[in-house]
Amino acid sequence: MAEATTIARPYANAVFGIANEHGELKAWSESLAILAQCAADPEIEAMIASPSITDEQVVDVLMSILGDNSVEQTRHFLTMLADNKRLPLLEAIAEIFEVLRAEAEHVMTAEVSAAKALTPEQEAAISAALKKRTGRDVTLNVEVDDSLLGGAIIRAGDLIIDGSALGKLNRLASVIN
Repeated sequence: MAEATTIARPYANAVFGIANEHGELKAWSESLAILAQCAADPEIEAMIASPSITDEQVVDVLMSILGDNSVEQTRHFLTMLADNKRLPLLEAIAEIFEVLRAEAEHVMTAEVSAAKALTPEQEAAISAALKKRTGRDVTLNVEVDDSLLGGAIIRAGDLIIDGSALGKLNRLASVIN
């Protein structure tokens, strides 16, 4: 996977540059998300790998799947990927693009694992605290995890805050031992 990411990064940077220059970050994001799903589909994957199907045919199929969701330069981008045998990297390209987009738009998504469902006020407080700490607008993905006993674990980028009762018990146990 690391190799795929390394190879995909220049393509993601290039398409991000084009999208940012033309003010089409959201449109490219939507197109790349659809293309990434296509590339993950076993039938499309087989079609991309098939020597009996031309690159132009593969690009035509992908463009037809995109329909109205394509951006003006999508066909050129897909043709370039096909010519360089990089269509299987569409998932990695889309992931890297989303990271670049989030940085450019100063937004991030934080994963919150809580022992019980959070109230809207608690979610707003967590989001506001993370915004103050990171300087970015924060969207929360909250999941309930009964095994935490109480509290929550927050993961926002490289930042991990373990305020769970289980985490506190584990830290106490390591201090005692």
